Amino acid sequence: MSTAGAGDRLLYLDCFSGLAGDMILGALLDLGVPLDLVRETVARLPLEGYALRVQRERRSSIDAARFFVDVEEARQPSRHYSDIRGMIETAGLPAGVERVASEIFAALARAEARVHGTAVDDVHFHEVGAVDSIVDIVGIAAAVDHLGAEVRSAPLPLGRGFVKTSHGTLPLPAPATLLLLEGAPAYGTEIEAELVTPTGAAVVKALCRGFGPLPPMVVERVGFGAGSRSHPGRPGLLRAVLGRPLPGGDAAWDSHVVVEAGIDDITGQLAGHALERLLEHGALDAWVTPIQMKKGRPAVVLSALCRREDLQRVTETFLRETPTIGVRHHPVGRCEMDREIREVETPFGAVRVKIARGPGRAGNVAPEFEDCRRAARERDVPLKRVLAAAMAAARDLALDE
Repeated sequence: MSTAGAGDRLLYLDCFSGLAGDMILGALLDLGVPLDLVRETVARLPLEGYALRVQRERRSSIDAARFFVDVEEARQPSRHYSDIRGMIETAGLPAGVERVASEIFAALARAEARVHGTAVDDVHFHEVGAVDSIVDIVGIAAAVDHLGAEVRSAPLPLGRGFVKTSHGTLPLPAPATLLLLEGAPAYGTEIEAELVTPTGAAVVKALCRGFGPLPPMVVERVGFGAGSRSHPGRPGLLRAVLGRPLPGGDAAWDSHVVVEAGIDDITGQLAGHALERLLEHGALDAWVTPIQMKKGRPAVVLSALCRREDLQRVTETFLRETPTIGVRHHPVGRCEMDREIREVETPFGAVRVKIARGPGRAGNVAPEFEDCRRAARERDVPLKRVLAAAMAAARDLALDE
């Protein structure tokens, strides 16, 4: 996923009814992005025969903005990816807008190329190459650049059934949509309609830094964008939430996972070996806790902390290296200090120390154990003397800057 966004503000896409280009742009306009900004940005493109407007609609008694691109001619020329890329690169768009729009179209082109087995530059856009889709994407890029926010999203609901396109009848979710959502959390519904369009999926692919529940933030504004239709149980709305992250707020964002298994038939040697293998295959930390299971059986809980993207590797290591037949996992937050390695001089030689700094003047120093053990052996002195000397030499490093 992209690292788009300045990071001092958060933009959360609460896509309970799905995601499409017009819904996203409507929600961003409802947040306060000026329609004139979108008009002026899109006007730089070599496109004709269209007009932009916004009208208010009520869905389930919620007032929302619906964005329209009125096209004079129903039939628009289809375009290759290379045509659209050239159009964006030569339009004189602001740098941030050009970058975001280019990333969205590049994501679309890569997905379509995989679906149809063609080169990326040869991808022939039909629906996505029409004026309204180009306007949606460039308009979204202008709005996101204007807000200067880091984008995050809720998991995406997907419809089922079939849709008729210029390529023929395709299953839903559309093949390109699913490819674009690789790495993103999604879930199926019983609704027979396209809830997430390729444009919506491409925006998520290009812009989102993370997925999950609403992140810890001070909510500043909320906007609603209306889609072209509603569905049973889903009002056809996208809710966009703009705010500022709480200090240390990422500690509550489920970017990490704890994986664990209760095991009653593992030896101490095997448990120790499993810990080593977990650390080699993506675990940031691993530990063993003694427990008592049903019928009084002594056992252990083998646990590992990993990043969400390493969950599969860590789970496979559990199943391969231990007798367990299943594991459980749950999301956790993780708040970390900034860390660096420095070298200090001691009476026993140079030793590296790890320095961690946090908010305010919080700081910690920890000598590298292997350096201290090596120095203790080389000088034939107790390890505790080397550790104490390293701590004394590094005592003020965590707070001196």
